[in-house]
Amino acid sequence: MGIDTAKLLQKKQKRILENWMTSQLSNISLREDLMSNDDLREQSAEFLDTLLKVLNEKNLSNVESSEFEPVHELLAGISLSRAKQGFTPAETGVYIFSLKEALLASLQADIKDDPFALVDAVIKISKLMDYLCVIAFETFIKGREEVILRQTDEIAEISTPVIRVWDGILALPIIGTLDSSRTQVVMENLLQEIVISGSTIAILDISGVAAVDSLVAQHLIKTVAATRLMGAECIISGIRPEIAQTVVHLGIDLSNIVTKATLASALKHAFGMLKLNVKKIENVKSGL
Repeated sequence: MGIDTAKLLQKKQKRILENWMTSQLSNISLREDLMSNDDLREQSAEFLDTLLKVLNEKNLSNVESSEFEPVHELLAGISLSRAKQGFTPAETGVYIFSLKEALLASLQADIKDDPFALVDAVIKISKLMDYLCVIAFETFIKGREEVILRQTDEIAEISTPVIRVWDGILALPIIGTLDSSRTQVVMENLLQEIVISGSTIAILDISGVAAVDSLVAQHLIKTVAATRLMGAECIISGIRPEIAQTVVHLGIDLSNIVTKATLASALKHAFGMLKLNVKKIENVKSGL
């Protein structure tokens, strides 16, 4: 009669958990700043208990069995949570691989007198844990992608502030690259502020844009067109010599758009369009 690996592991669940925790707590990559030892023990005990409850000799040979669905769901939740908490892929990998080591150590201690049965059990458990590790990494990567996308959106919102520099005049300094998604954010923020403030002039300052290619220029032209549809005129400032040369070299037509070298000159032009005159008042001391 063969050895029932699943039942053997279930009987040694407490010892496996202790060995697993010892391995995790002794690892130099342990992040107590992200998860307390008590929370780690609770998470580990729940996962091990779920795994051993569904484990049997039949599904042990079929790692894709539907019976492992509760394990997959729990592991996916753990990986996603770790991705959002700030754990690294290596730290998440240690979580699964250290459990694999604890399971194999238990098998080696209990089936040491039957080499053939031991090899068979080790191979099956190794395949199962490797498959679970793949699930953990796939979910972790998806979680990190969600975090990165959310942070990208937040940064885009922060990096595209619309400033009211004067009654009827808005300024939007653009820093970094200008791609399709960011152009959409720029247009939405600018158009919304035009409606709220009732401004008739918008200044797009691109002095913080490292380089302008044909794609960036097209995005700027679209923003200008959208601004005009809202009844406002758009001025592009921050046209450095190298940007001017690039625009000419690419054959991009910006002749119907007002462009200025600096934000100050763009603001001065905006004052002229609104027929405003800003003067410096000298302090004159009255005589006695």
